[in-house]
Amino acid sequence: MIRNIGLFIGMAVLFATVVLILNQLLPGPRKPTDYLVIGGAATMACLLAFFVVLIGTTMRSSDIFFRKKK
Repeated sequence: MIRNIGLFIGMAVLFATVVLILNQLLPGPRKPTDYLVIGGAATMACLLAFFVVLIGTTMRSSDIFFRKKK
């Protein structure tokens, strides 16, 4: 339970950080599509981080993506 809360808080902080960084990088005045791109990039960063954390903590074998044939 504590791990899930920590993961949720970490994802929220990562999302907010990416949004703030991209708000500073993109020049103004912004259109609604610019905000769509910012949100999409932040979502992709969070999904990538979640995938890395999930693979790193639950599956500790050396062949995560490949299985050896019998």
